[in-house]
Amino acid sequence: MHQSATLTGRPPSASHLTLSQIMDQHHTNLMGTVHGGRILNLIDSVAGVVAARHSDGPAVTAAIDETAFLRAVRVGDVVHVDARITWAGRSSMEVAVKVSADRWDRAVPPVDVATAQLVMVAIDDEGQPRAVPPLLTETDGDRRRYREAQIRREHRLALRRALLDGAEEG
Repeated sequence: MHQSATLTGRPPSASHLTLSQIMDQHHTNLMGTVHGGRILNLIDSVAGVVAARHSDGPAVTAAIDETAFLRAVRVGDVVHVDARITWAGRSSMEVAVKVSADRWDRAVPPVDVATAQLVMVAIDDEGQPRAVPPLLTETDGDRRRYREAQIRREHRLALRRALLDGAEEG
């Protein structure tokens, strides 16, 4: 895949995506609610599309951070997986995902059911990291999410260093 030497920045709105899906019996766990692994699969899939849109090519999952399951999802609920780029570096991007559900049996506003932040790395045809466009923040919300993503990145890198140092000692 050919890319110019200077990549043009893109705003989060250029790659933002919401996917909606009705949950059925095939998605349930032994408790009769939708399996958390199914929700994680949707989160990872939508984050991958958002990262590919931002970077103009394939991206792989490097980390899934701070996943929180807030409420159970039930058969018949319409799940909405909303994802956006919050930070971009040389080859990696953070994608924030919010999952909500419309309850099939009640006319109430959608309820939040899960959140997650994923680190995606853009790769070339040989599977090696490749450059991604910078993120151009447009709104106060974009700028706040960018700052928060930088903090999470610093924490991830510090944790990685500590784990690697511990493995060398051990």
